[in-house]
Amino acid sequence: MALLNLHDYEAAARALLRREIYDFFAGGACDEITAGDNVRAYQRMPLRYRVLRGGGTADLGQTVLGETLQMPVVIAPTAFHRLAHPEGELATARAAARAGCLMITSSAATTAVEDVVAAARSTGADAPPIWFQLYLQPDRGVTAELVDRAEEAGCSGLVWTVDSPAFGRRERDLRNRFVDLPDGLLCANMVPRGAGGQRRPRDIEFDPGLSWDDLDWLRSATDLPIVLKGIVHPQDARMAVSRGADGIIVSNHGGRQLDTTAASIDLLPAVVAAVEGRIPVLVDGGIRRGTDVVKALAVGACAVGLGRPILWGLAVDGEEGVAAVLELLRDELALAMVLCGCSSVAEVTRDVLFFGPGVAP
Repeated sequence: MALLNLHDYEAAARALLRREIYDFFAGGACDEITAGDNVRAYQRMPLRYRVLRGGGTADLGQTVLGETLQMPVVIAPTAFHRLAHPEGELATARAAARAGCLMITSSAATTAVEDVVAAARSTGADAPPIWFQLYLQPDRGVTAELVDRAEEAGCSGLVWTVDSPAFGRRERDLRNRFVDLPDGLLCANMVPRGAGGQRRPRDIEFDPGLSWDDLDWLRSATDLPIVLKGIVHPQDARMAVSRGADGIIVSNHGGRQLDTTAASIDLLPAVVAAVEGRIPVLVDGGIRRGTDVVKALAVGACAVGLGRPILWGLAVDGEEGVAAVLELLRDELALAMVLCGCSSVAEVTRDVLFFGPGVAP
């Protein structure tokens, strides 16, 4: 069967993966209302297109914090890629680089950050760089080591996930008793440096005491740009700007933390308004179509993060599966922009959205 869209890739991945692994990737917190709403929210946002604009083929290029991307899509940080395919994050990094998409590799990756960066660079000198996603650990020495590793590996940005002072209740995993990684897999970035033959990683710990002062500490520990992932409230967005964050990702963690949180795209407009253009704002959660990317850009995001669909492609055909998912999304985005009368990302504004009865402006 031909795989014509990202939904097809999900169905194919579901058929290939063991149930507990599919559920780990697909599942959300509690009743999974937010996980589903992230997708449905885009579906209920109507477009209003322009005609006879004479723009020609759409230019999808975008720049985010100095990084030149071939389309306004980044690979969102997701854990344990080797559960989907033996090459794991290596395959994802190569496919992302080929597509001109920046990849954010996770603290919970099953491949070390050094190897992920090397895999991306193996595709050519013009490969987009890698950013590193970080959970601040209660032991700041551990966090400092992770930051140093990311810098030394060649990462050009840090993404601090700020919406996880505690671990969300994921009932699919509880039912499946999915607690530990299978033999042979581990959180490679959590293995202490200099461990030699010791391959036992540290646990990733969650810290309910995190505060804005920790952003000051992180800023003192690195010169890399710091992007805060998990900002959903406009007041927190203002705080992020005032405390020196370099960027924001509006995200509800794919619905995996606090259920019944609003969909990311519904939370985006107030955050964009609060930031007032002072730092870039990205959004993730629920992107399944090129039209979804158009809607996110129209509301004010400079780029979107793609998470679960990357894992579907990886499960289906490794590097080529991820490349195919990104190519499908690229083609859909280019078509949607042309049909909306937009010849560049900069031309995608709120004017392409229709705010009719029952649709919030």
